[in-house]
Amino acid sequence: MKPNRLDRVSTAALVIAVGASMAAADETSELAELRERVEVLEAELDDPGRPQLRFNIGENTEIQIYGFVRFEAAYDFNFAQGDATTASVIGDPSAETDGDFETSVRVSRLGVRSDTTTDIGQIKTELEFDLFSEDSATSSPDIRLRKAFINVNDRFLLGQQNSNFMPSIHYPRSVEFNGPVGLPFARVVQARYTHSANGFTFSGSIEEAAGSAEFPTGGSEDPLATAALLYNISDSASVRVAGLVGTFSEAGTQEQLDTNGIVLSGTFVPWQGGRFGATYTTGQALGNLLIGGGARSNGAGEENDSQSFSLELTQQVTEQVSVGVAYGNESYDFATPFDASIPGNGGYTDLQSVHLNVFYTPVERFTLAAEYVWIESEDDFTGRVDDGSRVGVSATFRF
Repeated sequence: MKPNRLDRVSTAALVIAVGASMAAADETSELAELRERVEVLEAELDDPGRPQLRFNIGENTEIQIYGFVRFEAAYDFNFAQGDATTASVIGDPSAETDGDFETSVRVSRLGVRSDTTTDIGQIKTELEFDLFSEDSATSSPDIRLRKAFINVNDRFLLGQQNSNFMPSIHYPRSVEFNGPVGLPFARVVQARYTHSANGFTFSGSIEEAAGSAEFPTGGSEDPLATAALLYNISDSASVRVAGLVGTFSEAGTQEQLDTNGIVLSGTFVPWQGGRFGATYTTGQALGNLLIGGGARSNGAGEENDSQSFSLELTQQVTEQVSVGVAYGNESYDFATPFDASIPGNGGYTDLQSVHLNVFYTPVERFTLAAEYVWIESEDDFTGRVDDGSRVGVSATFRF
């Protein structure tokens, strides 16, 4: 029997209906996938930890702009220390004060990172600046270069970066810029090699000598050599050892002397929300690297040996509030004069400091902080002991 027209129409309608249904189902599926993708992108954009100023330039290069703006205010008792705590002026008659109020934005920072995929791997660069140049006035600070380096595959670093001798990963936290005494601190031009395997990270570098008041280039025409080994015991504990060797020219005599040192450092989490850290530094002529800034020699051809350490304990009280305490100590064999041009002006052989701080983060990337700092300066040869203190607050917004 031949199908009649009605049968053909019915069949065609059925085919069209089925096809439309399938097309509608496909469209619904595609819309669902699109909605899901939009939701994922929106979640990424809402993530407060996601860098906000990140963009691509070209097919293989990504650029990130980062930094923070910080306002600080501080009041010094007994000795005026400037924009940041300066342990070396405690006891200096020229710095005595009945009270000194300081405000500053000089710690504010701006940086640019790049990450490029090449035929030899990932090449990263970083340029970072702040307003903390030594000759800056508080009301009109100059720009200072902090970092400028090229990093190839996270192994080869060329440029200016924190010294490999510094235990940066184990540094105590502080509100003010310098932090406790007893710590080595320098950013220098260097060539560094890094290799990581099985929880260990080895790094070795050839570095330009860190600057000092007597010699802007560290008083040495020769480079310094450093080596460090970091071991990550777990996600919450690590230890590090670093060493440094080199030479320098003594101020005044121009005699070539030796400098060397070892830093031991580590951190671990003793309980939930807590963190304990410690550093120990010992060596010869390390004053140009230490926060206290002691003399590198005695001016008569002998290196100034030193021993220093720091301890830190922090606690995350709530998601928004954390507190901390840090102690630092530096001890030198020879005294460092406050001002060598003024006979009998005094100096120091020992420094110690305490930092008590609290941090409050009401919203992501915005932090309010307050800190009390106490510093004591002592001269073993004369018996002089003086102390000074500071109360400071800050507001920081990161971008």
